[in-house]
Amino acid sequence: MFNKNIKLVIAALIIGYAVYQFIEGNIGNGIFLILISLIFIFLYYRNEIILLAFLRMRKQDLEGTKKWLSKIKNPESALIQKQQGYYNYLHGIIFSQTNLTQAEKYFKKALKLGLTMDYDVAMAKLSLAGIAMQKRRKREATTLLNEAKKLDKNNMLTDQIRMMQQQMKKI
Repeated sequence: MFNKNIKLVIAALIIGYAVYQFIEGNIGNGIFLILISLIFIFLYYRNEIILLAFLRMRKQDLEGTKKWLSKIKNPESALIQKQQGYYNYLHGIIFSQTNLTQAEKYFKKALKLGLTMDYDVAMAKLSLAGIAMQKRRKREATTLLNEAKKLDKNNMLTDQIRMMQQQMKKI
């Protein structure tokens, strides 16, 4: 809702007022204000709109996800780099249902900007491997599948990787 810089300014102001409360002897108020400022610092690193879009994605509601992402008007200035990565990652998932060329562009941009979790990087590479396989680029798909397999430390994507490898043998 707020720009990333405004969130930091609000957090700094609240911390400043908390220090004033400590000086005045109102320790409880100061602690409470510090906790409130932590919310704004958290939202600096985790954008609230992207969090709500992930909740919609969890419910398999692609239209709702798209609606939440459309509320971010200028992602380059409103989001930090990792958030831009997740913004593009979610767009890639949305477009993977309809437009593979557009989805490939978004997934590559998300990987370039960076994703925090290894699982998300593995999922993006697995999706890119699927797109490359459908476009008959077997070597690229094999490379991406192997990278996804290395990143999947919890074996959450093992079945999908195995299924894709079987489909690659048929090509």
